Amino acid sequence: MSKKSLVDVLAKKNGLSLKDAGAAVDRIVETISKELKKSQRFSLPGFGTFSVSKRAARKGRNPRTGEAIKIKASKGVRFKAGATLKGGL
Repeated sequence: MSKKSLVDVLAKKNGLSLKDAGAAVDRIVETISKELKKSQRFSLPGFGTFSVSKRAARKGRNPRTGEAIKIKASKGVRFKAGATLKGGL
């Protein structure tokens, strides 16, 4: 499902304009992003948990040349589905 599809569904089911539904989706994504930056975790009971994972720096290889390279440490977002979501799939 795309963002546009989600906005359309929210607008129809809640009697909102497309503009208001789009703003609501944007605020939700913004809130989740801010919470992940602040506390490294965001949980929606029944749906799942978003968390920040840290990847250590490591050595890798350039697949084109075979040359050894250093890969910097980085952070990524993980999602773990909640029991209700798992049960409904």
